[in-house]
Amino acid sequence: MANQNIYALFQSRFPADRDRPVIETPAGDVFSYGDLERESARYARLLTDQGVRPGDRVAVQVDKSPQALFLYLGCLRGGFIYLPLNTGYTAKELDYFLHDAEPAAVICRPDDLDRVTAQARNRGVARVYSLDGRAGTLNGLAESVEPHFDVVPRQGDEVAVILYTSGTTGRPKGAMIGHAGLAANSLTLHAAWGWQAGDVLLHVLPIFHIHGLFIACHCALLNGSKMIFMPRFDTAETVRQLPRATVLMGVPTVYTRLLAEPDFDADACRNMRLFVSGSAPLLEQTFNEFHTRTGHTILERYGMTETGMNTSNPLHGERLPGTVGPALPGVDVRIVDARDRPLAPGEAGQLQVRGPNVFLGYWRMPDKTAAEFTADGFFRTGDIAIQNPLGYLSIVGRAKDMVISGGYNVYPKEIEGVIDTLPGVLESAVIGVPHPDFGEAVVAVIASDDRDALPSEADMIAGLKTELAGYKVPKRIHVVDTLPRNTMGKVQKNVLRERYAGTFTT
Repeated sequence: MANQNIYALFQSRFPADRDRPVIETPAGDVFSYGDLERESARYARLLTDQGVRPGDRVAVQVDKSPQALFLYLGCLRGGFIYLPLNTGYTAKELDYFLHDAEPAAVICRPDDLDRVTAQARNRGVARVYSLDGRAGTLNGLAESVEPHFDVVPRQGDEVAVILYTSGTTGRPKGAMIGHAGLAANSLTLHAAWGWQAGDVLLHVLPIFHIHGLFIACHCALLNGSKMIFMPRFDTAETVRQLPRATVLMGVPTVYTRLLAEPDFDADACRNMRLFVSGSAPLLEQTFNEFHTRTGHTILERYGMTETGMNTSNPLHGERLPGTVGPALPGVDVRIVDARDRPLAPGEAGQLQVRGPNVFLGYWRMPDKTAAEFTADGFFRTGDIAIQNPLGYLSIVGRAKDMVISGGYNVYPKEIEGVIDTLPGVLESAVIGVPHPDFGEAVVAVIASDDRDALPSEADMIAGLKTELAGYKVPKRIHVVDTLPRNTMGKVQKNVLRERYAGTFTT
């Protein structure tokens, strides 16, 4: 059987001329496909020589850089399970992942090496390295390693990546994604979005989640394309780089900020072929204003950590605002009621999906995995959707009250658990409300039985920043006497969302 390691698929699609560029940075650094092959081989060889074996987890919390991408590809080559971690995670959050995933190696930023080493040792992890994004070294070791490494054979149902996604219980779950699942979704998107010779991707997203790492990078690698690799999204720099690109993928925040830039216009987009939006709902106002300003129609799609991309507005055909398009080829979608019975077009219900893109299950959580799949193999997304007669889906809600702020998933229960430990807090409810920049912003509503003991709003927010990643921290905290409840005693978050809907928009 052919090697189903997804790196072997990428390798088969790299340009014959390995001197062609794969990455350019705004600073002027250029890396070729030959560099990619050599650098990823060095990382695979080094970790193998250090005792990391196929199937071992490698936890990585580093800044975005070309070397970080090469490290990811090196882990694939070595048959290791890559575990990317948001650079905003705090030490407390990192400790959970070290405990749960039991990685064989941890790779962090140079400034974090002492702290992470101590944490890792406490969790029994002996191999800790720092990645120098400029020099491309792991503790100075990689430079001396031979840049040759045969791609380790993998079966399609073997785990390539674990991505953690929190749940309403507050306990993060590790979604196991297989080599075949990554390959199927990447090939489908490459075809659906019409990648062609000469395409250049302007890469502005982080690479610790599926949008920036799998959707953006994978499509470009399958096409043998060049990426203009920005270390972070910067509006003015993005506008400067746009004339050199043909494809841009972003969260809605990217597009709202571009529209706020005076120099962003049709001329800046003169060579662009495709703008893709995802990870959060795109407001119809943004969709329309973008078309008016540039002449381009944003293509919105829908996916999630556990499934990759499930639906997409068409490349050729009408892209309907407020929808995420029909199902992608090979993916089945259905809208059902609470008993998994299919609903008619136009009826809102629970969205379920099935296809080769769907993940293998949750890491060491077989019961949770079983509960999230139907008897006929559909995954319960937790999203509420409507399907029109043409098959286009609109995501109208989230059954589990998840908040998507700036493209990042925020799970209220986790934040509420931290807030409820503060002095003077009786209970709390975390909600998402409309925000002109982030799409949704995190807001906390606190019921207090001792307001004298309650810290100020500024002090509470500052304290939460030491416990939680920045995107999870509430931007506003409101204090009330009691939280609204229904007859069953459940907090009515819909009432709170209505009450505080104008926090950032009026």
